[in-house]
Amino acid sequence: MTLALAVVVLTLALPWGAAAATRRLAALLPPREACAALTGAALLLAGGTVAALIGLFHVPFLASLERIPPAQAAAAWPAAVPVAAVAGLVLAFRTVLLVRRWFERRSLLAHAWASASAGDAVSEGDLLVVRDCVPQAFALPGWRGRGGRVVVTTGMLRTLGPAEREVLLGHERAHLAGRHHLLSAAAHLAAAVHPALRTLRPALDFHLERWADESAASAVGDRRLAGTAIARAALAAASAEKAGGAHGPLLAIGAGPVPQRVEALLRPVPVRPQARRTQAAAAGLVAAVAVSALLGLVLPYGLHEYVELAAEGLRAR
Repeated sequence: MTLALAVVVLTLALPWGAAAATRRLAALLPPREACAALTGAALLLAGGTVAALIGLFHVPFLASLERIPPAQAAAAWPAAVPVAAVAGLVLAFRTVLLVRRWFERRSLLAHAWASASAGDAVSEGDLLVVRDCVPQAFALPGWRGRGGRVVVTTGMLRTLGPAEREVLLGHERAHLAGRHHLLSAAAHLAAAVHPALRTLRPALDFHLERWADESAASAVGDRRLAGTAIARAALAAASAEKAGGAHGPLLAIGAGPVPQRVEALLRPVPVRPQARRTQAAAAGLVAAVAVSALLGLVLPYGLHEYVELAAEGLRAR
C-alpha cells in the first residue's frame, strides 16, 4: 500500500508544479489559446484532485465490499482509516467552499443586474448606458432569460473620444461574444478544489483581457488607438475606484495589469510560436499537466484493483 500512498501524495502535490507550468505555457501562446490552456488545466487538475480524494475516502468501503475483516485491513495498511477520514474531511470542506463560491458568483451577477437596471438607464440594443458620473464599463453576462449587456456610465463616455468609445465597446462585446464569464467562473470554482489552482485565476483574467483587447484592436483596425483607449478608460476607472466609487463585476475594462496590456497592443499581432524550442517546451508543459490530471483520474480504479488483490491474498492464506 506504500506505493498507492506515494501515488496519492504525488497526485495531490503535482498540481503545484502543473499550475506553474501552465502559466508558463500561457505566456507563450496568443490570448485565445492561452485562455483555453489555463481553463482546461484548471478543470483537469481539479477533477484529478477530486478523484484522488474520493479514492482515498472509499478505501475502507472497498475493503468491506471485498469482505476483508477490519483487523486484517488495518494490519495491511494501518493508516487506511485515518487517511480516509482526512480525505473525507478535506472533500467535505472543499465541497462547501465550492458551493459557497458558486452562490457568491450568482449573487454578484444578480446584484450587478439590479444595479445596472435601477435608476435612469438607457438601453440601445446590447448597450446599457447608466447616468452616473463615475467612469465605469463592464460586460454583464445574461441573467434569467435576459441577454448579455455592455454597461457603460455617462462618466466613462465623457472620458473618451468617439474613436476610443468604439474600442471600449468592442472590448466589452468581445467578452460577451467569447463567453469569457464562463471561463472565469470555471477557474474561480476550480481554485476552491486545490489551493495550487488559485494562481491560475489571475493569469486567466489577464489573458481574457488581452483577448478582448486584441478583438477591439482588430475591430477598429488601429492597435495604437486601442492601446490609448484602454489606458485612458482603465485609468479613469481606477481613479474612480480609489476615490470610493463602486467597482463593477468581473470583466471590467480596468481589470488586469494595464501597462502590460497596453504594451502588448503596441507590438505586432501575437501569433503562435514557431520556434522548435518553444514548441518543445509547450509540449512538455502540456504533458506535465496531463500526467498530473490523469494520475488523479485513474487513482480510484488503481486503489480498487489493489484492494481486490489484497483480498485475494488474504483468502489464499
